[in-house]
Amino acid sequence: MTRTHSLVAYESRKWRRDEQLVDARQRGVAVGLGGYGSVDLGPKTYQSAELMGGRAMGQMFIMGFDGTEVTPQIRSLIEEHHLGTILLTAKNLKSAEQTTKLILDLQTIAHDAGHPVPLAIGLDQENGGVNSLFDEIYIRQFPSAMGVAATGSTEVAYQIAKATGQELSAVGINWIMGPCLDVLTNVKNQPLGVRSMGDDPEEVSRFGVAFMKGYKDAGLATCGKHFPSYGNLEFLGSSLDVPIITDSLEQLSLSALVPFRNAISHGVDGIIVGGCAMSSAGVNVMHACLSEQVVNNLLRDDLGFDGVVMSECLEMEALSQNIGVGGGTVMAVNAGCDLVLLCRLYSVQQEAIKYLKLGYEDGPISADRIRTSLKRVLDLKATCTNWEKALHPLGIPSLSTVQPAHTKLSAEAYSASITVVRDKDRLLPLSNILDTEEEILLLTPLVKPLPASAIAKGLAPGSLTSPGSNMPWGKSVSLMSGENIFREFGRAIARKRRGRVLHTSYTAHGVRPSHENLVNRASAIIVVTADANQNLYQNGFTKHVAMICKSQWTGGERREKPMVVVSVSSPYDFALDTSVGTYVCTYDFTETALRTLVDVLVGDLTPTGALPGTIRQNQKTHHSRQHWLVENYDEDHDAKALDDLLQTIEQEGPVNHRSELFGCSSRTFSLHNSAVEEAHYVVRNSSTRSLLGFCCTYLFKSTAAAVVGAILVDPDRRKLSIGHSLHTRAIRNLLHRGGVKRFQLGSRLPGVYLGIPTNNQLERKRLRRWFASIGWNTALSRPVCSMILKDLATWAAPEKISRSMQQAEVEFDLVHGRQYADAIIEHIRSSTRQGVMEVYQLALDDHTSCGVIRAKRPRDGTVLGTVVLCSPGASWAEALPALKDTNDITWAISSPVISPSVGEYSTLLQGLILLGIRQVKQQQADAVLLDCVDGDGHFDSLSAMGFSVLHNFEEVSCDAESMSMRQLG
Repeated sequence: MTRTHSLVAYESRKWRRDEQLVDARQRGVAVGLGGYGSVDLGPKTYQSAELMGGRAMGQMFIMGFDGTEVTPQIRSLIEEHHLGTILLTAKNLKSAEQTTKLILDLQTIAHDAGHPVPLAIGLDQENGGVNSLFDEIYIRQFPSAMGVAATGSTEVAYQIAKATGQELSAVGINWIMGPCLDVLTNVKNQPLGVRSMGDDPEEVSRFGVAFMKGYKDAGLATCGKHFPSYGNLEFLGSSLDVPIITDSLEQLSLSALVPFRNAISHGVDGIIVGGCAMSSAGVNVMHACLSEQVVNNLLRDDLGFDGVVMSECLEMEALSQNIGVGGGTVMAVNAGCDLVLLCRLYSVQQEAIKYLKLGYEDGPISADRIRTSLKRVLDLKATCTNWEKALHPLGIPSLSTVQPAHTKLSAEAYSASITVVRDKDRLLPLSNILDTEEEILLLTPLVKPLPASAIAKGLAPGSLTSPGSNMPWGKSVSLMSGENIFREFGRAIARKRRGRVLHTSYTAHGVRPSHENLVNRASAIIVVTADANQNLYQNGFTKHVAMICKSQWTGGERREKPMVVVSVSSPYDFALDTSVGTYVCTYDFTETALRTLVDVLVGDLTPTGALPGTIRQNQKTHHSRQHWLVENYDEDHDAKALDDLLQTIEQEGPVNHRSELFGCSSRTFSLHNSAVEEAHYVVRNSSTRSLLGFCCTYLFKSTAAAVVGAILVDPDRRKLSIGHSLHTRAIRNLLHRGGVKRFQLGSRLPGVYLGIPTNNQLERKRLRRWFASIGWNTALSRPVCSMILKDLATWAAPEKISRSMQQAEVEFDLVHGRQYADAIIEHIRSSTRQGVMEVYQLALDDHTSCGVIRAKRPRDGTVLGTVVLCSPGASWAEALPALKDTNDITWAISSPVISPSVGEYSTLLQGLILLGIRQVKQQQADAVLLDCVDGDGHFDSLSAMGFSVLHNFEEVSCDAESMSMRQLG
């Protein structure tokens, strides 16, 4: 197939460097796109035969390679295929000097091969933990994107971006893969973490634009990422399953797309489109970067972007296995991508070039389509490079000049970003509570060193100093045990305070006897966490250490040992968990961040950082235009009207979804329990006395937890501010009661809504936005669910679980009645979960219909774990409407409590539930209900026993102080 379109002005001969520059200046033209573009190279253009040779098409790829020197493969791609853009990564770069030489070699090859314009050289340099180029002398370390946002200053963001850009430009980089514009709308289990600037679209926009301006003023082209968003992905688990965006286009437009829209309006040069899937109303694509609906329709037409669109790397396993690199290349170009990314494999890169040629020759890809992309790519290059700049990099002399100013900026930025979220007992600085001779214990997780760090490059495992050895700072200071990444941190604390620091690591094995001994020995504890939301063992370890610290005795009195928790990555680990009294965030664990943290701990620096996004903002409750009269619920007079409202709402739900209200009645919400203060509110039709809305609240005295159990509004009266009015009255009254420590959305008693219902994804998103708008921080939600096991008559325990129970050194028994209360109540005091104490009290009082299964240590009878058994005839069964969720006879297994000292949590939990199932089978029941299960920790182990999810929820909570500020701020 032949075509007569001439595409791009390429000189067919090889110019020598000086000849080209002189020739271009003499003719008064710029090197770029010829014939049909804004810049001209002269009359010489490639015709169709030259296009089919592939040289012009090389401008439509961005490729990487392995090695710190030019390889034969990358040389071939530049010389034979005119590859126009190269992405460098940490594996290519050893130092600033080596990087400068490597890039100059690449540009020289391109120049000598007849490229009319220099190569675009791209790099990820997000700072924090994501830096491709590291050089202790010439390249400065700055905070991560979220760390910069924590400073609260867009001017700091601009200065950091400009400084980063100046350093990269000096070594020959001309295109930075940034800024990261993802809005972290779901903070749990999201891989981006501190690479995002937070969960507030407007704040991400402001900082994103500031970063862009800094990069541009330093001479770099910019590239926003990762369109449409990597901030709320759902992961299926398999490497061949791509993460999925389930937000609708409307939802994306209101949140995730806001930073991209603003970046486009401020002239972002390029945008990377992710390889994730999208599945929601109106859009269903396997890979966003291969979808015309996403690239052409959404990004270009709806958002008006006409710059360079780059695809996700087509070498990603899910994409290459599902579609293939060759086919993916054709699809990406047809979707509207101007650059196709292939990171490293030469064979795969050749395949992509081959298929792009075939796509042109056989028809799917038109000449106009190629021409459009070439123009965009060459226009981008015109903004950031020319042969004079490419062949004469500023190099080390320039870096030496800016280094002092950038060092000062780095120190100021980290000082402004370190955040003390809470310090309830005023433990900081540590010099206020510790004498020099007192020891500090540093407990750190085993984490991989950051790719670009001195520790990762220079410290060997064998260089650990053993206890008792001589330290370089003298005999009075030592560091005992530990591992590389935090060793220097411990040493710095020791040096600064001129005291002794004990240091050891912890793993998923939990608190070991050696940890307990060190905790008992030390005078204060520092626990470091790194993304504890994703590494749940860190959360459990921290809670266990906190429990040990709270149970310390000195001089015959209980005296809590000082404990500081430091998050060195995501700040969301314990942001709203007030059981951690002193909580500090650094947003990365680079050497610079940890040195600054030391200054905070010892009192040399007063931290000024603040948590980013909606956590920082004391969200004001938006007063609605309609203010409904909210009255107290009268059980005697309103019960019938509430039953009618419940029935109306239940019938309004989807036909194929069993409502969470199934089995509920007005009696469900009235506990009549002396341990729980309850107050319920209604909005009435004053004429008919029917209920337009209902809200139930509970104050659990044992945990001082104030709970909003349900907000119900007549489906025909929604969007009229009834729910808002009910919520405002409920929260105000709870705040006025006093003594409240924590607020929570969702309740296990009564167990109607354990949190925001999430079975319907669209409804989940709507409810999350609504609750966020009235003051709840839904970004820090906790998944919970109810589960059910049916067909007990045919059920048999999995053999593996039965064997594990036989081998476990634990005794199980079933007890009824108050005579067993003391040991059981003492055991469950370790649980701070709302409603647990009350459930056990109810079960102990109702010895004919309830029981408690105990797991005990044989040698001393210590209770290690418990669960409650509840029959459908129990006095409080009305509060568990899910017992009526089937037509079968159903019992409940409720409120498991496992001692924090137990290492095999899941095994013991399975054993308790297994015994419960056997007891229920003996009662001829048909099904077993687990009324409240942590969705992020034990779902798999229970599914293995045959349980399936009945209802999914997201529990949301915050401390009383935060709620007060949000409501009154």
